[in-house]
Amino acid sequence: MSDTSSDSEASATEHTALMDGHIAEARPDKEIAERIARKRKTKSESQRNYGSVEPREGGGSGDHRNPGPSTNNPGVQAESQVEELELKYGARHVIKLFVPVTLCMLVVVATISSINFYSVKDVYLAYTPFHEESPYAVTKVWNALANSMILLSVIALMTVLLIVLYKKRCYKIIHGWLILSSLMLLFLFSYLYMEEALRAYNIPMDFITLAFVMWNFGVMGMIVIHWKGPLRLQQAYLIFIAALMALVFIKYLPEWTTWAVLAVISIWDLVAVLTPKGPLRILVETAQERNEPIFPALIYSSTVMYCLAAPVGSGGAAGGATSEPGEQRELRPLHPHEGVKLGLGDFIFYSVLVGKASSYGDWNTTLACFVAILIGLCLTLLLLAIFKKALPALPISITFGLIFYFATRGVVKPFADALAAEQVFI
Repeated sequence: MSDTSSDSEASATEHTALMDGHIAEARPDKEIAERIARKRKTKSESQRNYGSVEPREGGGSGDHRNPGPSTNNPGVQAESQVEELELKYGARHVIKLFVPVTLCMLVVVATISSINFYSVKDVYLAYTPFHEESPYAVTKVWNALANSMILLSVIALMTVLLIVLYKKRCYKIIHGWLILSSLMLLFLFSYLYMEEALRAYNIPMDFITLAFVMWNFGVMGMIVIHWKGPLRLQQAYLIFIAALMALVFIKYLPEWTTWAVLAVISIWDLVAVLTPKGPLRILVETAQERNEPIFPALIYSSTVMYCLAAPVGSGGAAGGATSEPGEQRELRPLHPHEGVKLGLGDFIFYSVLVGKASSYGDWNTTLACFVAILIGLCLTLLLLAIFKKALPALPISITFGLIFYFATRGVVKPFADALAAEQVFI
């Protein structure tokens, strides 16, 4: 073959290997390697036989025919099977994000329903100087908008600072920042949560036992989040941290400010991810250029992703090595926590919306917001599959959630109450 055809064959082979690695997370390594080797062998043979001259059987003449591409081509069938498997396991990744999002929201809703501490408004965050104590709706609106803009300015400033530190490769400062934040959440806020839970359920516990439990819980969380540990345990800690932050926002944000913050943060997420100079887009692109994972304390990862790695030859690294079609390749993890990823901020604000809706005691509104967020997340993942690039996860889900909340609370709930008062059943 010519150099051009061999280059195209190598690129197609590499693309197929990565595609196979994307869908291979739920199968044993041996079975995955065998299936990929069979498909690659079939594809390479079909590419070598394509356009060859074969004699027509049973004919005395020397006529020859070019078989050309057909629907019975094993390479085409293998590609179609790969597409079907990718669709199947892509749907499995969707479910793997639905489960943690649902668990996080359930933790927040259960806490709001059973512990009154997070529903009482007595202390507010320092970033919300306007406490909405006026009886006039107009004053409450501009107080909420002012508070949300102040909080958004703080979030934007912190995000830009994080990007600058990452661009300058100040990894130790970033890790110190994240470790300090994790320490506060896993020790201070977790202690407050456990104390209020024990008080709400009237469970006695001495301080020695409580200190022992909190020490083990916090240290284990720091290890699995910032160092290494079972993926399931890391996912559980990240879900709990997101639920704690959502409860903190529900507790310490004024009433109307919470809804204004949800709307404003969705717009900020849209700008930060999709605009060319958006800070979150710069973070993702920089991490991709450096081939580095984004910090695990900021990202929820659903699974482990595998890829085919070419054996390192004597001439250089694996990236520049070439191999024959029948050469054995090893299956190795591309990174310990690759897969479908969702930022912890998305978990937090999803849970803030559902938890705030549940704080009013109307389960119809709570369920409507829950369904709206899952629908928005599903649409976001669909767009992710279409465009194949990082997309903001907040705008669609939060927009649907706000629409469902106000529509259910303003229209459906009064209608249902009127039907119940008149004893009319639909």
